[in-house]
Amino acid sequence: MADCASRDFPDDIPRNMALHTDAAHSSGQVLPFRESLLATLGICFVIMLVALDQTIVGTALPTIVAELKGFELYAWVATAYLLTSVITVPIFGRLGDYFGRKPFVIASIIVFVGASALCGMANSMLFLVLARGLQGIGGGMLVGTCFASVADLFPDPRVRLRWQIILSVSFGIATAVGPSLGGFLTQGLGWRWVFYCNLPIGVISLFFVWRFVPHIRHMQHAGKMRLDWPGALLISLSLGSLQLLVELLPKRGVTGGMLVLLALSVAAFYALWKWEQRAAQPILPFEMLRDRALASLFLLSVLAGFAMFSMLMYAPLLFQGGFGLSPREAGLLITPLVACITVASIVNGRIITRIPNPNLMMNLGFALIAASCLGIVLCDRVTGKGFLLAVMLAGGFGLGLVLPNLTVFAQQAAAREHLGIATALLQSLRMIGGMLGTAITGTLVSQMYGAGVEKALEGDHAAQWLKDFSDPEVLVNHDIQSVLLAQLMQAGHDGSALLEAAREALVGAIHMGIAIAIVAALVGLWMVRRVPPIRFDQDKKVEPVMSE
Repeated sequence: MADCASRDFPDDIPRNMALHTDAAHSSGQVLPFRESLLATLGICFVIMLVALDQTIVGTALPTIVAELKGFELYAWVATAYLLTSVITVPIFGRLGDYFGRKPFVIASIIVFVGASALCGMANSMLFLVLARGLQGIGGGMLVGTCFASVADLFPDPRVRLRWQIILSVSFGIATAVGPSLGGFLTQGLGWRWVFYCNLPIGVISLFFVWRFVPHIRHMQHAGKMRLDWPGALLISLSLGSLQLLVELLPKRGVTGGMLVLLALSVAAFYALWKWEQRAAQPILPFEMLRDRALASLFLLSVLAGFAMFSMLMYAPLLFQGGFGLSPREAGLLITPLVACITVASIVNGRIITRIPNPNLMMNLGFALIAASCLGIVLCDRVTGKGFLLAVMLAGGFGLGLVLPNLTVFAQQAAAREHLGIATALLQSLRMIGGMLGTAITGTLVSQMYGAGVEKALEGDHAAQWLKDFSDPEVLVNHDIQSVLLAQLMQAGHDGSALLEAAREALVGAIHMGIAIAIVAALVGLWMVRRVPPIRFDQDKKVEPVMSE
């Protein structure tokens, strides 16, 4: 296996430009400035495609369920997407290392856009769930190949960080406008346009990627390339069973079925580890774990995902259900958390190459995440909006310092032939950390909230109302509250006191879950010291080989 790269350049770039390419490569980028800009714009549109879909669908879900019925499949609209995407990210990240990333980026856009059209045409919840699963395959392919494409275009990490500002801005814009755009499209044109809006963005993405992104391969094989199908199957089985476990555990608790899923996931991970050590061309090379820097960064990605998703998923419920804020007030508090991720990423890219020890930025990031989680645990219903805003700003800024640096550090530490799988694994492990965080917090909310509500109802001899209080939605939906309060008052119960007891139970449960996120952030802060100092003054030079 030779460590070299072959590049199929776009048709408008002359084939005899080898000297020009060498000059561009020596300046830290594969293509001249104009071609680099156009290729980066193509990747930006792809990133916007995924980021927009992550935030726009949730706004339309209640309307979708009201029209298609099938509330029992409500959660599966999101679960189906996550289940298939978390499986495909590492698989196509590795295939991109073998065959180059451009073909998979093109294929992923086609799959994602085609699945989006199917989602928009759905006439039942089951059809929508299946289409979302297909869309997740496209989304996983995009995530697994797109982020590593940036490292292909800009081998010098200093140059890459400057260009990544554009990517951070495009991701931030798509994330910020997603919820509002989802509401506008749902009310104005109908919920189907929440999915149809992916079509024009996808067509633009496809044009730019096809036309301007070069086809770069880092691994040359003398013999025939054999795909590691058993490895791919074991990845699917291990991650799929883990995803199902963390999705179902908060709802069903510890049951025989949950224990079977846990055993299946552990057995599949063990079989994957044993198989990949024997495979000639493993899809998941465990040799990377022998690298101290990569192993530490992978663990840090799990911890960052744990803390991030715990905040993103349960801070809104805490503000609305626990503190009684309106959706608009809660949205205004959550927005800085998301926006500051982008702002901090831009700031990070401008200064990290200019400081003696870049690892300090991740120390600061995990410290801010821990401080933000601590602030959430300390706040209550009488806490001022200014303090809550500061807590959200700290969390967003901390995540903005951690997430991009994990990617940049891993791409700098990984060998060229492992660039794609290392980048993809970071994304997958962050999602796994997020799944664990939401599952643990969700289980605590289910158990502690349920126990607190049951105790309050029994104290007021109103145990027959347990079913009405079992879902925290009653604390968010004011229409349901009004009806329930009227019924309780008519039956001679103090409905306001019972609702207040339910709020206290919810706040206590979420505080406990976020407290575990504090531990995760502090462990991350401690683990950063295990990452060897990253140097940006050293570049992995790769001799370009022109392909005709």
